[in-house]
Amino acid sequence: MARFLVAPQWQGSPAPRAMLLVDGASAIAGDLPRKATTVLDVPLEAGDSLGTGVHRLSSLQRVRELIAQQIDADTVLIGGDCSVTVAALDSIDREGLAIVWCDAHPDLHTPETSPSGAFSGMALRAVLGEGEPQLALSPGIPRERIVTVGARVVDDDEEDSLSGLAQLSVDDLDDVDALADAVAATGASRVWVHIDVDVLDPAELAGVSAAAPFGASTGALSAAVRALRARVPLAGATIAGFAPRSADDAVQDLGAILRLVGAVA
Repeated sequence: MARFLVAPQWQGSPAPRAMLLVDGASAIAGDLPRKATTVLDVPLEAGDSLGTGVHRLSSLQRVRELIAQQIDADTVLIGGDCSVTVAALDSIDREGLAIVWCDAHPDLHTPETSPSGAFSGMALRAVLGEGEPQLALSPGIPRERIVTVGARVVDDDEEDSLSGLAQLSVDDLDDVDALADAVAATGASRVWVHIDVDVLDPAELAGVSAAAPFGASTGALSAAVRALRARVPLAGATIAGFAPRSADDAVQDLGAILRLVGAVA
């Protein structure tokens, strides 16, 4: 059975109501098997940038320490914002590891290009080993072992970095084997699947900070991840970015969320 680690971190988000991510993580945790779930005591304070271009860096570092103490093989990490994945990857064996990054946004900013200073928008860049040295992986994951899925809101400063990565569009998921084929082509022996739920179409799930139209269907993404798992072992996974505006909204969205949890777990 998969183990679930819930990290209700909000400090990496640029959203004005970023603390809704805490509510989202808590809502998901309530539907997970209690004996297999650990909820981290994430600090609520914003923290300090510590003279860097990353807002709330001190709190991000504290959450990174908490995740390092609890992460192990076959963990499904529940965020919180997307940058919890960087913390998880920092604490596991990355030899032969590929990353699947399912997100409406590619998260490829650096502190120099980010319009917000929010680390979630730099998360995949940090996975590559670039950006703020206190947070970037060292060594990073090679570009040839990164596959992005569903990126459709791309800033100009992210274009060049994104062009060097394998990319699957939402339409590519119509072929259930496309994701597995793309990961297999990297030659990786294991894969970490990161899912920011804003990769889904807003008609499927409303509880995100910045909805982007023309997203994936829950069914297509879940089927693609299951097909991937049948061919490449999962080292772990992340479900992040759930930010429901009310308890009632959370209930409406949890069906889609739990289908994704089931696909990775």
